[in-house]
Amino acid sequence: MTLLELKDISYKVTGKEILSGLSLSIGTGEVHALLGTNGTGKSTLAYLVMGCEGYRPSSGEIMFAGELINSLKIHERAKLGITMAWQEPVRFEGIAVRDYLVLKDKNIDPAHYLEMVGLHSELYLHRMVDKSLSGGERKRIELASILALSPKLAILDEPDSGIDMLSTQDIVNVISAFKNNSASVLLITHREEIVLIADKASQICNGRVVCSGDPEKVAEYYKARKCLVCDGEVCAYV
Repeated sequence: MTLLELKDISYKVTGKEILSGLSLSIGTGEVHALLGTNGTGKSTLAYLVMGCEGYRPSSGEIMFAGELINSLKIHERAKLGITMAWQEPVRFEGIAVRDYLVLKDKNIDPAHYLEMVGLHSELYLHRMVDKSLSGGERKRIELASILALSPKLAILDEPDSGIDMLSTQDIVNVISAFKNNSASVLLITHREEIVLIADKASQICNGRVVCSGDPEKVAEYYKARKCLVCDGEVCAYV
């Protein structure tokens, strides 16, 4: 059953088209990888699905669980079960990890969710969310907080990027945790090896999906035809 469906989505900023007639669907319980180089529209698509301030399609429809959500605000989409782990971890300061993880539900066991992302609870529950944490630790804690929300759709924006990046095995473990929590995942990445984690994959270039289907085939297509000049105006092969 389809959980998220994007129908002919276009998005313009000051007259420049960032997304152009893009269509994509994600099934219930599916991990769908969106693969593309920088500047191809991956994060823009994520912000549109999440309903971030200033991000509304110029045309097209965003359907979630059969409901048109184009006009819904970010908090309204969160109530429907859509959540996102940003490429740059959210900067909360001066709050204990334990308190951060139970912000939505005081009755959950925060230790459980830390263990799901590979952090030993006894070492981190009493730590403060501040500059003493590395980038990788912040990413893991944010992922734990998203797991604690029990989302229907988790958008993971470049979890494999940054100075202190998560390893491929780390991401496999996190994806498994989301699937065990019955969540669908939109996994955004620029690395073809990460795509192999997914159930299905799509390549985006110049604001359009140019290849979709089996992750291995999409990764091979991307590797052979990676667009190095796509800047929203020029594309080497589309």
